[in-house]
Amino acid sequence: MTFTVRRVSDWRRAKLVWALPVLFLWGGQTAYAQQKLETPQETNEKIQQLASMARTHPTDTPIGTGDLLHIEVFDVPELSREVRVSDVGDISYPLIPGKIQVSGLTTFQLEEKVAQLLVENGLVSHPQVSVFVKEQNSQPVSLVGAVQKPMVYQIIRPTTLLELLANAGGISDEAGSVVIITRQTGAAKADATAAANESMPESQTITIRLQDLLESGNPAFNIAVYGGDVVSVPRAGIVYVAGAGINQPGGYVLQSHGEQITVLKAVALAHGLTGYAKADQAVIMRNNPETGQKDMIPVHIKQIENQKTEDVAMKSNDILYVPDNVGLKVLAKGAEAGVAIGTGLAIYRF
Repeated sequence: MTFTVRRVSDWRRAKLVWALPVLFLWGGQTAYAQQKLETPQETNEKIQQLASMARTHPTDTPIGTGDLLHIEVFDVPELSREVRVSDVGDISYPLIPGKIQVSGLTTFQLEEKVAQLLVENGLVSHPQVSVFVKEQNSQPVSLVGAVQKPMVYQIIRPTTLLELLANAGGISDEAGSVVIITRQTGAAKADATAAANESMPESQTITIRLQDLLESGNPAFNIAVYGGDVVSVPRAGIVYVAGAGINQPGGYVLQSHGEQITVLKAVALAHGLTGYAKADQAVIMRNNPETGQKDMIPVHIKQIENQKTEDVAMKSNDILYVPDNVGLKVLAKGAEAGVAIGTGLAIYRF
C-alpha cells in the first residue's frame, strides 16, 4: 500500500502555526464562558433543589447561652418551670444547691442530669424529667450580602450551606461568584458553647465558589454551618453586553479576579462579534449620577483590535451595545432604547 504525503507550503504552515494559539485561546474563552450560564432564577431554583436533596436528619442541638428551657417533672408541678441559660452557660433550679452547668448538653443529657440531681438531693425518688428548648438564642448564623432575605438564622439541627441559602430565598441578581464563611475557631465542636470562660477564639475564613457549590456535586463544598458563623455573599458589579452584533448577549459578574474588565474582554466573554456587527459603531451606555440619564460613549472595537486606539475600561452596570444594521436604527431612536437592555439577560459568573 502506498501513502502519499503532501507537503504544506511555507506560507500555509506559517498561517497554521499562527492560527492554532488564537483558536485555542478563543475556544478556551468560549468554553469557559459557556459553562457559567445561569439566570438568577435558575440559580435559586437549583439552590432549592439541591438543599432539599441534601437535607440533614434532625438531631439534638446542644444547649447554649441565652436559650430558654422548659423543664417539667412529671407529677411534681412545683418543680416544673422555665429557666434561661446564663452568659456562662448555667442555670439555677429550685431546691438544688449551686448552679447546674448545661451549656453544651443536649436536652436528653440534661433530662438525665436533672433527674440524677433530684434523686441525689432527696427531692424525688423516681423522677421523670422532660426538657425542651422553648426559645433558642445560642446558635445564630448571620446571612448577609447579596441574598434575597438577609437574616439571622438559629441552628436547631445540623444545617448545610445550601439549606441556609435556600431559607434566605437564594441569591440576588448582584451576587458575586463566591460565598464567604467567617467562623470562630472551634465553632464546629459540639461543646463550643461551653467555652464562655475561655479567651476570645480566633476566626477563620472559608471561601467557596458558587459554581463549585452548585455544579460540582462534591459535598465538601456544601459544608455545615454552625452557631456563630457569619455567611456573606459579596455583591459584585455586572457589565452587560447586548445587541444583535454580539453572539452571546448577557450580564457578566465582575468579582474575585481584581482585574479591570475592558471592552475587548467583555466581547471575548460574549463569544465575540457576529458577521453583521457594526463593531466601530458600538456604544457604552453608562449611568450619569448627575443627570440621572445614560451617557452614550462611542466605542470603535475594530480600531481597538487593530491597536489603533486604546481599549476602553468598563464600569459596573455599563451596557456595551454592539448593533448590526437593524440595531443602528433602533439605537437611533434615543438612549432610552437601551434602558431595558440590561434586564432579563442571563448572568454569567466567571
